[in-house]
Amino acid sequence: MEAVIALSIGVLFASGVWLILRPRTFQVIIGLLLISYAVNLFIFIMGRLSVNQPPLALQAGTDTNLFADPVTQALVLTAIVIGFATTALYLVLLLTSRGLSGTDHVDGREPSA
Repeated sequence: MEAVIALSIGVLFASGVWLILRPRTFQVIIGLLLISYAVNLFIFIMGRLSVNQPPLALQAGTDTNLFADPVTQALVLTAIVIGFATTALYLVLLLTSRGLSGTDHVDGREPSA
């Protein structure tokens, strides 16, 4: 399970970096979103990765409970909300830049063919 999660985080991050290097602003925004999703998954998985176990469990033979770490869940929830806000800001900047320059190319100019 750890390998699948690590591979999916790596694929998300690599796809995000590839899209950030593209010449269109929309592709850059999607790349930033993919990187933020990869970081959110990484932080969330750092809390506790367990298969077929409930989030709250009584440890056998002791009186201590095993809990999933709520700090990582709170961090990811906060990051999701902030990600929505920054995505809205990026989209407004994209539309403004497109309206002013007439293109969605990153530097504002279409490459000469």
